[in-house]
Amino acid sequence: MTMHVFVTGGSGWIGSASVDQLLTDGHTVTALARSDASASALEAKGATVLRGDLDQLEVLRRGADAADAVLHLANKHDFANPAATNAAERAAVQTLGDALTGSGRPFLVAAGIAGVVQGRPATEADASPFHGPDSPRGGSENLALEMVEQDVHAVALRFAPTVHGVLDHGFMAVLHDTARRTGVAAYVGDGTDAWAAVHRSDAARLVSLALSKAPAGARLHATAEVGVPTREIAEAIGRALDLPVASVPQEQATEHFGWIGAFFGQDLRATSTTTRQQLGWEPTGPTLLEDIAAGAYTAG
Repeated sequence: MTMHVFVTGGSGWIGSASVDQLLTDGHTVTALARSDASASALEAKGATVLRGDLDQLEVLRRGADAADAVLHLANKHDFANPAATNAAERAAVQTLGDALTGSGRPFLVAAGIAGVVQGRPATEADASPFHGPDSPRGGSENLALEMVEQDVHAVALRFAPTVHGVLDHGFMAVLHDTARRTGVAAYVGDGTDAWAAVHRSDAARLVSLALSKAPAGARLHATAEVGVPTREIAEAIGRALDLPVASVPQEQATEHFGWIGAFFGQDLRATSTTTRQQLGWEPTGPTLLEDIAAGAYTAG
């Protein structure tokens, strides 16, 4: 069944690929756009544009009211002001969910792997420990899933910490930039902490499949690789940039890496067994280390 989908974050890294996939699969898309450049890019794809941003809650509600489903991918990602980012995320999810209450319409909400569990890979059965407006992402994953009781077909989309690919400007790009700036491709401690990873194209296919196949209340993991050791990531960056590789003590991680040090020193592994079974999803894109070696972060 094709749907009219309202998308926030549709011009972002994951969002733009997801919009492409939704359109390819026959859905129609209305996407939130904050800037003229984003609006033009979305319209060129064939999407309808709704001008506004995450702080304009009345615009979000209007977009949700007119849609068959909502895909919420936008996030301010202001690591210098996490409180404001979390507050905006919670308000947006509350507003979109309120618009869908009682309708049974799909509500797909982006979430993360960080902090779900410690010491082992996270699974889809692991509930997020984050509740309330002061928690990471404003507790938006749990807020959305609680809306299932109000007949909202809510689904949590937990994306790997690195959704990689050519032109990626996320965490992997920051780690490459840090290596260039410091002259060393570093990892934290013994480098055995590992990050789940997924190629952007695989993440976009998962989003489209989730729209039609995911059961209400599901937690889905967009993770192709359970965990790539951070030392191997640093070694791949070192080879790509022809730089030495070294360990940085945990207590110096933030000093060396900046804000991303708080993440690169964490073990962020996650499986996707249940997701693959529920959706019939099988990742086919290159691995993270293959992307780094092929020049995804150094070409041009």
